[in-house]
Amino acid sequence: MTIAPVLSPAPVRGGEVGAPRGRRVALVVAVATTLAAVVQQVLHAVGVAGGQPWPWLLVAAPAWLLALRGPRAVPAPPPVVVRATGRLRRIPAWAGAAAVLAMATAVWAALQDHEPLIGHEEAVYGNKARSWLDGTPDAGWGTYRPVGLPALGRIALAVHDDVGALRVVALLLTLFTLATTYLVAARLTTPRRAVVATLLVLSGLGFLRRLPLFLNDIGATGLLLTVVYLLVRAQEKPGSRALMLLPFPALAAFYLRYGVVGTLAAIAVAAVLAYGPRAWLAQGRRLALGAGVLIAGLIPHFSYATEVTGSPLGLIFSATEHAGRAYVGDGLVYYLSVFPYRLAGDLGGVVMAAGLWGLGAAIRRRRGNRRRGAATSRPGDRNRVFLGMTAVLTFIVLGVATDGEPRFVYLPVVLLTVLGVQTLAEPAGRWSQAVLAAVAALAAVTVPATTQYVAHDAMPGPTAQRVSTLAVARQFAGDRPCLLVTGYEPDLGWYSGCDAVTYGQYRRMAPAAGASGASGGSGASGASGASGVEVSLVLFERGRLQPGPASLRRLIDGRATTTRTIPTEGSLGTATVITLRARS
Repeated sequence: MTIAPVLSPAPVRGGEVGAPRGRRVALVVAVATTLAAVVQQVLHAVGVAGGQPWPWLLVAAPAWLLALRGPRAVPAPPPVVVRATGRLRRIPAWAGAAAVLAMATAVWAALQDHEPLIGHEEAVYGNKARSWLDGTPDAGWGTYRPVGLPALGRIALAVHDDVGALRVVALLLTLFTLATTYLVAARLTTPRRAVVATLLVLSGLGFLRRLPLFLNDIGATGLLLTVVYLLVRAQEKPGSRALMLLPFPALAAFYLRYGVVGTLAAIAVAAVLAYGPRAWLAQGRRLALGAGVLIAGLIPHFSYATEVTGSPLGLIFSATEHAGRAYVGDGLVYYLSVFPYRLAGDLGGVVMAAGLWGLGAAIRRRRGNRRRGAATSRPGDRNRVFLGMTAVLTFIVLGVATDGEPRFVYLPVVLLTVLGVQTLAEPAGRWSQAVLAAVAALAAVTVPATTQYVAHDAMPGPTAQRVSTLAVARQFAGDRPCLLVTGYEPDLGWYSGCDAVTYGQYRRMAPAAGASGASGGSGASGASGASGVEVSLVLFERGRLQPGPASLRRLIDGRATTTRTIPTEGSLGTATVITLRARS
């Protein structure tokens, strides 16, 4: 993959790296690491190699920069390259986009067999969806969680009541986001570059790992990307009414995932920085109308939040408080430590880095134009600054507000990928088509390679744990009301049909539980507060968040118990179930 003509900076004369020997060494390193990256991905794709892929391209990219530093004429592409790229251009861009969606569907289907059991976060939303369907306790649910995903799950479970139905919702949300990525990128760049950007997003490790799961992050990303595009359109198309449409995807993203509040704030600040406050005030009437629709759409949430927390913003703050951060800013430290490889892989990481380069170049051009008093700037610079600043500010805002996870920052990954493809293609000149074809070809190999890694290295651990929780949950499946106290409350709740709480929650409930042993559970059903509910404490041989012997005795509080062990083949080992008898 030749990217040197794209990223080559201005020549620096007189430096040691500019010497012929230094360039030759850098060229050898660049060629060797690029070939190693290609071979590695092919071996992973066919299943010969396993484990975490090495980030060879993160070494190759700066090596190419050093190797081709200095003024030199770039030769025209050889005839064989011209003919090959010419044949590729005959394929319609929409066909390439359809192929990416088909590849995403194939990946989703292939990964279902490797992680067939529902996970912790999935089960939280699945339990709520099923509780709306048939009244089953919503084990693990908290009021700080958004209602959009369980609403979609409720529809899916009405068609077929199993994990597969929920996972189909995940597939549809993924296809929606990838299609949105293509359509938005096609408007901001070109349709062919949009295909490459969409394929790169799919190939990323952070994105592909969550693709088969019933989660809300991927779907919210597509809606947020729509918000970003509507803001660009509002500024760059005279007379556009995009601001009046903007509240609808923003509201949909919010009800799908409350965590988008930080991202929406980053988008708003970036829009003001990129286009200037005057440009937005000039659209005051449309801006006011859009804001009015947005506020009206939030009234149901504000009313509910006030009812359960006493404050219209209570649920949003509660969601932040439930973040697993160790200190304020540890999310930002995490993103800096994993950027860009753990977010998008080595190929996607190189393109994201190019996107940051393109952002810096656009900012410099705009500043230069201001100093010269130029009335206009390079076409597209304003929206590039907007996209890039949105990405950077999102990392900062979410990194400070919550803990760090790749699935929280899919939007900046997408935006920097789109910018990166632009940055690679535009300066390449006559080599532009060849560069894009090379990136697309390697991305097409990276998708199955990453799929192999996720299936055989990332998924077995969680699946082995769920084998243990499934074995225990099956022992409780039935019609009798029951409450399980465990560190795996959503998982056990889904497969058993019981309500379930953590040990910490049960400690707060127990004094008011009386003879029934519980008072309200974790969900909305309230079944655990009814008389006659069977309460069982579930401890695994290698479980998490479990009480020690002294704490366990205080929880039992002298009540008669029945103890049994349940052997499991999963990684949590044998389970011990202590069932509390009602007080006489």
